Amino acid sequence: MTAVAGRVALVTGVSRRQGIGFAVARRLLADGAHVVIHSWAPHDAEQPWGADADGVEGVLEALGGIGPRLAHVEADLADPAAPARVVAHAVQAFGTIDVLVANHARSSSVSLEDVTAQELDRCWAVNARAVVLLVQAYAAQRDHARGDGRSGRIVLFTSGQHIAPMADELPYAVTKGAVHQMTRSLADALADRGVTLNAVNPGPVDTGWPSDELRERLASQFPRGHWGRPEDVAAVVAWLVSPDSGQITGQVIDAEAGFRRHVPADPPD
Repeated sequence: MTAVAGRVALVTGVSRRQGIGFAVARRLLADGAHVVIHSWAPHDAEQPWGADADGVEGVLEALGGIGPRLAHVEADLADPAAPARVVAHAVQAFGTIDVLVANHARSSSVSLEDVTAQELDRCWAVNARAVVLLVQAYAAQRDHARGDGRSGRIVLFTSGQHIAPMADELPYAVTKGAVHQMTRSLADALADRGVTLNAVNPGPVDTGWPSDELRERLASQFPRGHWGRPEDVAAVVAWLVSPDSGQITGQVIDAEAGFRRHVPADPPD
């Protein structure tokens, strides 16, 4: 039995088998947790990488199928009422939530010249507002179950926007920056409730989105010679949600495997 065995985890953004959310859900299930996954495949369908070839059904099947330790809820987190519904679904499925992993994100490859108020609002709603509302709903259900003696864990996801500019993904970078900045304040708001909250910047992770050319071009900037893998990030999350991480809260952890951002991807001739 592992440290998370018997605990209940809600993982958002689990729509593709190549994604980080899938790897996190699979790791937590392997560690003995009960897991509720949230998905919103229409977002992936709009992106260059596309939705999972076998749909969310294929994702669920790869995780062992709906059953005593796995539940699923679909929701567009751009809807302000969706975060509370997702948390309520998880509580209904397994009675409580011990662990929240807010992995979902709206990707947005839009430059300053092309950015619109509408796209900024969409990214804000999904990437930042929904995170706060998920944490709020999580805290409310924890308060309802106060006295059960179970510590809580929350893991958010930011990006590398605090390390290097992301001018071609402006709405994404701006709203992920908001997640970075909210981490310490949310952690403080939850500290007296026995809940730790941290954020992970996984660095470049090969979830199927990079082109073959980009994948090869950046590989040399990783000391290990390859991009980060979803299972690498899942291992970091598994530690952060375990009792062993109880001394860590309010931190943004750069888990980039030494990615050398300072090395030019295209050195001059």
